[in-house]
Amino acid sequence: MNILLPAMGEGVIEATVTKWLVSAGTVVKEDDPLVEVATDKVDSEVPSPAEGTIVQIMAGEGSVVKVGEVLAVIESKAVSAPGKEKMVEKEVERIRETITEVKNEKKEVEDLSHNLRSRTPSGKFISPLVRSIAAREGIGYAELDALNGTGMDGRITRDDLIRLLDLRKKARETEEVPGKKETAVKPASEARRSSGDEIIEMDRVRRLIAEHMVLSKKTSPHVTSFIDADVTKLVNWRNNVKDKFLAAEGQKLTLTPIFIDAAARALYEFPMINISVEGNNIVKRKNINIGMATALPDGNLIVPVIKNANEKNLTGLAKSVNDLADRARNNKLKPDEITGGTFTITNFGSYNNLAGTPIINQPQAAILGTGAVRKVPAVIETPDGDVIAIRQVMILSLSYDHRVIDGALAGKFLNRVKEILENYSGEIA
Repeated sequence: MNILLPAMGEGVIEATVTKWLVSAGTVVKEDDPLVEVATDKVDSEVPSPAEGTIVQIMAGEGSVVKVGEVLAVIESKAVSAPGKEKMVEKEVERIRETITEVKNEKKEVEDLSHNLRSRTPSGKFISPLVRSIAAREGIGYAELDALNGTGMDGRITRDDLIRLLDLRKKARETEEVPGKKETAVKPASEARRSSGDEIIEMDRVRRLIAEHMVLSKKTSPHVTSFIDADVTKLVNWRNNVKDKFLAAEGQKLTLTPIFIDAAARALYEFPMINISVEGNNIVKRKNINIGMATALPDGNLIVPVIKNANEKNLTGLAKSVNDLADRARNNKLKPDEITGGTFTITNFGSYNNLAGTPIINQPQAAILGTGAVRKVPAVIETPDGDVIAIRQVMILSLSYDHRVIDGALAGKFLNRVKEILENYSGEIA
């Protein structure tokens, strides 16, 4: 029986084998973890589909495997349950359909690169995609050898070649300016280094985050709107119920599920915020799936997603938030739990920050930032006139894609979130 790389989540077509937990000859049980793999979204384990003995490892550590390709071969004597073979056939067919869309591109890459060597003179591995770009752009092996790859283990990536081509273009533009002296191009950051500076290489997750953030700023014209919300009633209500909630549910009631609840309600009323862009088309999402940016112990960030958040009451949201946050910090999230988001919330207030201008989590079109709740003097309207009182106030910020969301719609949505929070009454089951 072949052990295939399973579908790893929406938009994921390949994964890197990072560590084998078994070897040829190992006897395993069904669902035993076999291998650790890493995608551009999450690290995960692939379990054994059956009880048996590992016969052969087909994909070595460090290799990139596409969804549906063989990782290993297992010898199993288990008898398939009725209908199970058909289910497996259907799953394999679904996987094949998933990778059909990349076959034409793969063929083009192979046609361009099959005559090129797979390693530079110094031994750097050159993937078929990188070889095809190098062939098209006339990049020689000497130039490739001089590149410091930003991929895993120093591997040269597509983005490395794009940066090299950008430097070429800038150099040509410099030569074309009459009277302008040609100077060596040196990164500004490197020029500013001083003796004793420490160089810290980005880990894989940080590089992926960086690429995702740069892509978002290149893709969407960002605009950020701000509004403040008087959440005194909300804070008082939470303080009154949090101990009872903890005793009844065994869960802490933080502000995060309340923010998610308010955003989900507002998104239901303003569905054109819950959208994404595909070419010249706007995709209005049926489901309201809210991601919550979560800081990890190593300083990196991950965004687990609460699916159909508008269908959950506050108790359900609190349980989901606590569970996902805990498993995120312990690297126990499943691939499907960090994909499919349609809107994101990031809580600047966790670190006592007043506000921020968050970057949109592509392919979404908006992201809500929540600032710290703080006591401030505020003007309150009363039947007897205006008075100054101490109130609990927070700043909400909404970054949105100005290609498809205008200021009026964004302002109405943000004001609706404010109204819900200022008059919040949570449903606790």
